[in-house]
Amino acid sequence: MTELKGKNVIITGGGKNLGALIAETLAQQGANVAIHYNSERSKAETDETLAKLKAAGVKAVAIQANMETAGAVQQLFKNALAGLGASSFDIAINTVGKVLKKPLLEITEKEYDDMFAVNAKANFFFIQEAAKNMSDGGAIISIVTSLLGAFTGFYSTYQGSKAPVEWFTKAAAKELMPRGIRVNAIAPGPMDTPFFYPQEEEAAVAFHKSQALGGRLTDIKDIAPLCLYLCTDKWITGQVIFSNGGYTTR
Repeated sequence: MTELKGKNVIITGGGKNLGALIAETLAQQGANVAIHYNSERSKAETDETLAKLKAAGVKAVAIQANMETAGAVQQLFKNALAGLGASSFDIAINTVGKVLKKPLLEITEKEYDDMFAVNAKANFFFIQEAAKNMSDGGAIISIVTSLLGAFTGFYSTYQGSKAPVEWFTKAAAKELMPRGIRVNAIAPGPMDTPFFYPQEEEAAVAFHKSQALGGRLTDIKDIAPLCLYLCTDKWITGQVIFSNGGYTTR
């Protein structure tokens, strides 16, 4: 896929799990990649991912940032461009998210604010900053959740804080059409990563598995190829694509 050779990419949460696999996938296609990580807890894994990217023969840099303010997101893009020696990005992918499974009546104001800061606010300003720093004909992709198609309890702030990203995506897609920039979101099912298990009891894990093809959770290897496709396709825009083995739909 030579059309990615020399392209400049920013991936938030790119140091581990799904973000890391997406970064490695794009680097293997010749893209230069700036990966973001949130805190020192993720630095060791991020350094390992960074080494893999450089081994692929592309430019790569890792940038630490807390994305909960517009200023922090602006600085992240500035530092990432400087790190790659680039003037603009061709692809911007946000994989950052935070999950909370808890009865609605027990959720505190701080928990509510934290969830919306990470899942909604950070994503809004990521899309905004990506558009400001993107070459015409580029692609912006957000990772949301297949729970957007579910009628269930206990995920009120998770579903609620991810839901606005659909409308951020659609608005940006329409507004950026004159520049040929595609804006989409991918909605995976529950993914088999360390991000998932702390929230779930054994019986819940079994239930989630039973709702999808093959009786399994979504694998990050299910999502990375779709992300790669959306980076190169020139027609799909303004969509939330459910990739979950039939776990939920609309």
